[in-house]
Formats: sequence, structure tokens, C-alpha cells
Amino acid sequence: MLVKTFCAAVVGLEATTITIEVNLTRGVQFHLSGLADTAVKESYDRIRAALGNIGFKPPTADITINLSPADIRKEGSGYDLPLAIGILAAHGKVSDTSLSKFMMIGELGLDGSLKPISGALPVAILARKEKFKGLIVPKANAREAAVVNDLDIYGMDSLADVVCFFNGADIYEPTVVDTRKEFYEQQYTFDLDFADVKGQESVKRALEVAAAGGHNLIMIGPPGSGKSMMAKRLPSILPPLSLAESLETTQIHSVAGKLPTGTSLISQRPFRSPHHTVSQVAMTGGGSRALPGEVSMAHNGVLFLDELPEFNKSTLEVLRQPLEDRKITISRSKYTVEYPCSLMFVASMNPCPCGYYGDPTHHCVCTPGQIQRYMNKISGPLLDRIDIQCEISNLSFSEISKMEAGEPSEKIRERVIKARQIQENRYKDFKGIHCNAQMTERMIHQYAEPDVASLDMLRMAMERLKLSARAYNRILKVARTIADLDHSEKVLSQHIAEAIGYRNLDRGDWAERG
Repeated sequence: MLVKTFCAAVVGLEATTITIEVNLTRGVQFHLSGLADTAVKESYDRIRAALGNIGFKPPTADITINLSPADIRKEGSGYDLPLAIGILAAHGKVSDTSLSKFMMIGELGLDGSLKPISGALPVAILARKEKFKGLIVPKANAREAAVVNDLDIYGMDSLADVVCFFNGADIYEPTVVDTRKEFYEQQYTFDLDFADVKGQESVKRALEVAAAGGHNLIMIGPPGSGKSMMAKRLPSILPPLSLAESLETTQIHSVAGKLPTGTSLISQRPFRSPHHTVSQVAMTGGGSRALPGEVSMAHNGVLFLDELPEFNKSTLEVLRQPLEDRKITISRSKYTVEYPCSLMFVASMNPCPCGYYGDPTHHCVCTPGQIQRYMNKISGPLLDRIDIQCEISNLSFSEISKMEAGEPSEKIRERVIKARQIQENRYKDFKGIHCNAQMTERMIHQYAEPDVASLDMLRMAMERLKLSARAYNRILKVARTIADLDHSEKVLSQHIAEAIGYRNLDRGDWAERG
């Protein structure tokens, strides 16, 4: 008897329908075709044990299974459930009348339980697109898949539940998630707040400018000055995710298998902070299944690299293209996967090997040559992609001991959102441009051209401070953001002056001063 069930293969963020054809004839052998990997080939052992433990005797027959289309590689354990149901249906233990209406995905435990899988959200999107009535997933994945409307999502605990479902039991109800309500309720709940940060007003201002324009930022300062503390609070002042951004971000985390159990939609911008020992593949994505890396996991959020010079140089250099193109392509011999990575890149570092260069409270033991070699660990092309360079110093005792709370994130976020709205309206006719950090050179001349007085100030700054040529466009982009925060239509001299102050590392004499 021939029976068909339906599953999906996820490659990148896209899913493809897989038809599982199960045929039983006289014999005792098991045949599996269709470019299956080891995890799929091992599924029959899990299925046999699961069937025995829920009260079904595995069929004594020649079982032939084909995974169609046969030219797409099938990876992972998510095929266990549709394979098991297909075998039972072909054996006459499960009714096949409604199998064509449902897509299934799930890993089987030896006791017949259903274990969570990765990629449930892209599969649900595909099931709706292909006009399936519903999708059956492990219960742990039900809320994740249920964000897709116009599709019945059934979260099941075990294989026995799925058997009862197809045999006509009416005890199962589809999972319903009020996506919009949950999404908007969780958008403004943050564990960390800028109200906890005392002093450091200039650095908080730099972070506000960075958030308002989507600019990349680096903080340089001695140990204990608060670099990491402030970076971790950056998501609390960023504009809230839109529903479309949230869906795209959730898809990436779903494919990577990093979505917390029971989560429906990611409602806050992600904050990724990999350790400096992270590998190049873990940073950019790849591996045998071409999964997304840290740069894609931070899509629509923040990628924070603490102690930047400690990262492997080759790992840092591969960031250059993703930061510029806001997407990353992972190529394999038979397929290519593209993941989005539109993010804010934030980094922190000590000013020298000992950490105390320029700190008035500690003596620096490093020579100018050592400082320069330390700074040279960050290549010019990577530094070229960082708009704001901010120096930070340790607080005095009087500042630390102040009892007053700092300005809360909520107030800063209000100013950031207003500035972003100005930019959204300005660039509404430009596809893919949403904030000042994404401006092209032509757009800089159109929207951030300084007046004569400001241009003279910029020329003098570049000559006196020995600023590099690459700093020119970066200064104008940041100045445009500062003007937006001031609700100024034109870029004025005070905006240029503040933007120049955010280019300290471009100073030719940076390692010799102090």
C-alpha cells in the first residue's frame, strides 16, 4: 500500500515542501531514498522503538520510503514524525483520509514523545503558502508556529496523540496566539535601564546619537569605566521592532534553533555579545547545515564585541562585507544561502595593552609603539565602517557616590524615535534606506551638505587634527543625525562640531598625546 505524508526542508530562511512516499510490500527490508543525511537515515531505529513503546508492533514488511524531490538534501531529525505516521498509515493503523491536508514535523523520542525542532516558523509560513489546512508540530514549537495566521497549528506531546488525531479523535484544539497583543505588551519591558548609569553624560550622548541614526560605534576607555554596562543598555533606547522586523528576526532564531521554548515572536531587538574566542564560522554562519551566525542573529539589533583587539584578526576582517552590504552569503558546492544582517555594530576596547593610557588615576606603562601596535590590531577598513569613536574615562568618587538616578531609557528612546521618524519620512522613496547610517555618497551631498561656515570648520578640523579622508563622509552622516535630534532641517556648524568630536581615533597623533 502506498501512502503520502508531507514535511518540509529548511535551507536558509526558505522552506521547501517534501513529499514522503511510503510503500509496504511483502518482505523484511527497509529502503530509504531521497538524499537523506545520517540523522534522517537513523530515524527508522527511533521509529521502531517509539512504535513499540506506544503499543504498536512495527510492521513486518518490505518498507520503501522516498523523500521527494530527491535532489534536495534532507537534514535533521524533524522527519521522524511524518515518516512514522506514513509507515502506520501504510500498515493500516492510521486513517489516510486527511493526511494530504496536514504538514508534519517533529523528532521522536524512544518513548514516543515529540521533541522540539528548529525552523518551525519557516515551515508554518510554507504550509500556509501551499494551502495546507494545518501543521502538526511538537508542543514546544506550537506557539512559535502559531504566529502564522490562516493556518491551524496543532502542538502534540507524543506520536500517540498524532495517531489519535488522524483516527478522528476530537480532543485536540489548534493553538491560538494573539500575536499583536503579546508583541506590543512585551516591547517596552527591559531589565536594564540607563537610569542606573551615573555620570558619563558624553558617552550616553554618543550612544543616543548612534541609536538615532543607526550608526556603528566604538568605545575606548580603561577597565571598569562602564563600557560594557552602557552597551548592554543600548537596546532599551532603540526604536521598537515593527511586526515585519519581528517576524524576520524570529525566523532567523528559529532556523538557528535558538528560539526560547514557548516563544511566539521576538518582541525586542536582539543583543548579541559573542566571546572573543568565537570562530569565524560562528561569527558569520556556516557549518554543515549553513546555519546563521552571530551577525545574522543580531539582525535588526546590536552586535557587541567587547575587548575588540582580543578577537582573532581573520574573524574581524570577515565582518567588513556584512557591515557594508547588510547581508551575508554562505556558499556551498550545491547551494547558496543568504541571511540578512542589518545591525548596529558596537565595540569596546582598552586604549592600550595595560588599559590605562590617558587615565589620570593610573600610570600607563606602555610605550607609544606598544600603543600603536595594539591599535593596529583593528584594521583601517574595519575602523572605516565605524561612524562614532567615543573615549570614556573612569568616574571620580563624587560622581560614583551620587544618589540621583540618571536619565531613564524611556526619555532617551522618545528622542531617538522622533529622529528615526524624520529619517523614515526623508528616505521613503529610497528602497532599503531607513536611517542616516545607510546613506549613499550621493544622498550625503543631497541631505547633509554643510553650509560655507560649517565647511570651513570641517576643513580646519581635518588639517589641524590630522583627520583621515575617510572621516569626511562619516562626520557628515553623524552631523545629519545630530541635526535630526535637534529637529533642524539644515546641518549647522554646532552639529558638525559635535560630529568631529566623535572621530578621535582618526587623529594622526592619537597614540602620542598625553
